[in-house]
Amino acid sequence: IFLTIFVGKNLVMLSVGMMKLALYVIAVATATSSVSSFTAPMGSRQARSMAVFSTMADAGAPPASGSTTDVADEAIPTVLPSDVGMDYIPLATMLATGQLAEADQFTRDALITLAGSKAKGRDFVYFTEVKNIPSTDLATIERLWLKFSKGKFGYSVQKRKWRLAKGDFEVFCRKIGWTTTDGEVERKKRWFGASEFTYDVKKAPEGHLPLTSALRGTSLIKQLLEHPVWDNDDWKKEPEA
Repeated sequence: IFLTIFVGKNLVMLSVGMMKLALYVIAVATATSSVSSFTAPMGSRQARSMAVFSTMADAGAPPASGSTTDVADEAIPTVLPSDVGMDYIPLATMLATGQLAEADQFTRDALITLAGSKAKGRDFVYFTEVKNIPSTDLATIERLWLKFSKGKFGYSVQKRKWRLAKGDFEVFCRKIGWTTTDGEVERKKRWFGASEFTYDVKKAPEGHLPLTSALRGTSLIKQLLEHPVWDNDDWKKEPEA
């Protein structure tokens, strides 16, 4: 399958694979400026993450980048609604090209702005601010995660796992692969150093991504999974061009 595009005044034929690669290169070039508008300036993405995010139990940070993984061979959507004018093309491109670690970080950075946390000078979201996240934006983020993971990753998937765990955070973490064992001791996985999380659609359990910090307790993820957007199935509808 080939796509025809214009480069300047020239007509160029690209395969779908080449198009995805080209889009990823564009996304990497623009992601810094796009994501930097979501967070307070703190240097590199990794430095910013080190100052803000944690593992589920221990202080640390997710990797600034990760290896690619096979994802669903889907076209990148061109209509990505936002109530605040946020650009989701970088997120869509990261997910489409299997850059799951980067997409995971982008998602957290986006929520900081959507919840109003950045405007208050903070680089993390209080659970009481989750209600400020527009349903339109959360739905766009969710559809992208579902689309490119073939329904394996996303908050709605985590919500289903949460329900199966009957609201028990420890059981929930086991179900979505956020725990590991050191000998006979079970613990939460770590972000710092060599991340113990799995940025691979084929290898990770359902609901493994996106990650949410529980450093300040489990209230944040509970509120995300109880957001009004999930009250009905309207969020599943693909927007019309």
